[in-house]
Amino acid sequence: MTEPIEQLCIDTIRALSMDAIQKANSGHPGLPLGMAPAAFVLFADVMKHDPADVDWQDRDRFVLSAGHGSMLLYSALHLAGYDLSMDDLEHFRQWDSRTPGHPEREWHQGGWRTPGVEVTTGPLGQGFANGVGMAIAEQHLRHTFGQETQDHHIYAIVSDGDLMEGIASEAASLAGQLGLGRLVYLYDDNDISLDGPTSLSFNSENVSARFEAYGWHVLDVPDANDLGALREALAAGKAETAKPTLIHVHSIIGYPSPNKQGTSKAHGSPLGEEEVRLTKEAMGWDPDKFFFVPDGVYERFQEGARRGAEERSAWQGRLETLKQDAAKAELWDKAWVGEPLPGVGEALAPGAIDWGKPALATRAAGKMAMEAFSSFVPTMLGGAADLTASTNTIFPGGDDERLTKDHVGRNVFFGVREHAMAGAVNGMAAHGGIVRPYGSTFLQFADYMRGSIRLSALMQLKVAWVFTHDSVALGEDGPTHQPVEHLAALRAIPGLTVIRPGDPLETAEAWRVIHEELNGPAVLVLSRQNLPVLEGAPVVGGVGKGAYVIRKTDEPPQAVIVGTGGELHTALEAADLLAADGLQVQVVSMPSWELYDVQDDSYKQTVLPLGVPKVSIEAAIAMGWSQYVDASVSIERFGASAEGTEVLERFGITAAAAAAKVKELIG
Repeated sequence: MTEPIEQLCIDTIRALSMDAIQKANSGHPGLPLGMAPAAFVLFADVMKHDPADVDWQDRDRFVLSAGHGSMLLYSALHLAGYDLSMDDLEHFRQWDSRTPGHPEREWHQGGWRTPGVEVTTGPLGQGFANGVGMAIAEQHLRHTFGQETQDHHIYAIVSDGDLMEGIASEAASLAGQLGLGRLVYLYDDNDISLDGPTSLSFNSENVSARFEAYGWHVLDVPDANDLGALREALAAGKAETAKPTLIHVHSIIGYPSPNKQGTSKAHGSPLGEEEVRLTKEAMGWDPDKFFFVPDGVYERFQEGARRGAEERSAWQGRLETLKQDAAKAELWDKAWVGEPLPGVGEALAPGAIDWGKPALATRAAGKMAMEAFSSFVPTMLGGAADLTASTNTIFPGGDDERLTKDHVGRNVFFGVREHAMAGAVNGMAAHGGIVRPYGSTFLQFADYMRGSIRLSALMQLKVAWVFTHDSVALGEDGPTHQPVEHLAALRAIPGLTVIRPGDPLETAEAWRVIHEELNGPAVLVLSRQNLPVLEGAPVVGGVGKGAYVIRKTDEPPQAVIVGTGGELHTALEAADLLAADGLQVQVVSMPSWELYDVQDDSYKQTVLPLGVPKVSIEAAIAMGWSQYVDASVSIERFGASAEGTEVLERFGITAAAAAAKVKELIG
């Protein structure tokens, strides 16, 4: 039975949500109304959280994967005691508001813009996958530091739309495979999508049976307004440690709106002033009171916060005990700021790694670099989408480092689940404690991950995306696997740093830069084909600046050739050809546009001097290069199936072509 004060708390969520959405004349009222009981039970009774310390490392995490229902979360955070004021609710969806249309994880002026928002959600299915990554992170950190300091759950509210998305299916399969028992999701089954009833597109499958087949623990709550059933299901989900839990909650979208509940009209548009009045009257509220919180609601809602503060205080003592071990203390502190242990720079410095031969693929160099820094990042997790042997992204240790249902390890075998992999990696980073988590596949398959990559940039997460087989030089697999537009597409994402090293030395230095200098997401683009080791190249201090002079001229240069990745050595060869003709040509390695763009003008003038003809060579489309050079040697079509060197030659990615382009500019 629902106590009167509990009903009042639930209806306060509903009223605040309706008022904010109506005032903004924009938003999605249906989910906040229908799932208000679940939000109340979670924040007031179930979750371990303390609004006074939103970064408490052992808090339960909550993800609103159905981010369109954001006023449900904002109302709950406000009532639970988080630093989100009534004025913030009143400015829902307004410029510079702390309550944007969809929940946003944003660090702003030394603090979280919206405290309590764990991840940015809105694109459906992303939050579902983020939660899976959070559960992987919690499991690893519990194994590393002990249950005394890491012992929490990840809760989420997911919608019909989430479960229609392919990323959620991939992530659910992965979570079942790994037996992530700290994962508890509430599925809001309200029979409505934006287009209308789900019978239009989503009633032929048995969702509960699907998740049981994935290996999930599935429970059913026939009525979202039954608090007893919700509490019982959440307790059972929390008690299940060997499987993730899906609680199938049957709700009525827009309840208790008299005229719009149970319809798509409640989904994506304000109810309208008259319907808001009628709904408040149906709840027994004064329809002329707006943004009103009745007596007793804050007190009841914040019982959860008071318990959380007590739990955090006890936890703090356990953490102090752990930190009596100096090595554990250092590892803890570094993990939670996302930094490697001291020494990673020395491990990756020129001369520290014996490459073993004069030329090797940068994907192979990347593996050797990972082996070199492995011991400095004990809480770094990641893996490839069923391409570990091809991308060479793996920590040493064999089965001892392989994550399975029964064993904790750093190497995650994601299977052919690129999008879920990316969403899970974002979740690991957002959880905290995991140093630079990464996901890897062929560059061409970045398309399958783009939604999550974009969100990693939007949230400025410290993740690494490692892409190999970076051009048509991969050869015989042909145009389906040969990226040509992908570098431009990734460079187009704001806040994403793309690094394409041109040899093993640059590859090791790129990893150092990623670990020690970058605060946001990074893309590392590596080759399949062997590339010469450019001994003596000034990579330290060069790669981190995005571009540097790898070959100077005796006299002021008559031209500059810029190369990246596998075409850097081609640029050097082109300069040799031009030198034979008496031309002074400076060669620039430009592994990262983004890092170069933030350098000062005086440095840029030394690298790409004004008034000097400049040519780029890159086995990809030329889009974007015109901001740096006067002409480009590029590929403006899809690739072809043949041996890699032949493909490069037939497409004109050659030293001779670059030299000819320079001569054409010089005249």
